[in-house]
Amino acid sequence: MATMLFILNDAPYGSERAYNALRLAGAVAGKPEQRVQLFLMADAVGCAKAGQKVPEGYYNVQLMLGKVLRQGEVALCGTCMDARGMTEAEITEGARRSTLAELAQWTVEADKVLVF
Repeated sequence: MATMLFILNDAPYGSERAYNALRLAGAVAGKPEQRVQLFLMADAVGCAKAGQKVPEGYYNVQLMLGKVLRQGEVALCGTCMDARGMTEAEITEGARRSTLAELAQWTVEADKVLVF
């Protein structure tokens, strides 16, 4: 099974970078023989904030993240969470706090790495 690692840095809203990364990650996660790992760092940790409420008709990255979670792994940079005052209790179910050491391991093991 091939592994594709997505590393997101941008905030969930304000630009379409996180939106497009999650669209692609969700599409890849649905392919057979593909394993998706998603690492959220910097402002992207906000993508995994539970309880997001967005205006009707606007995309919701928390829901998009759910598609990846059903078939892959989602980890958040703990240092980035701390810098933004985000606690583990605020994370979407299935996502988890992680470390740069784990990101390094995922990067070494991945067949492909995409950075957004």
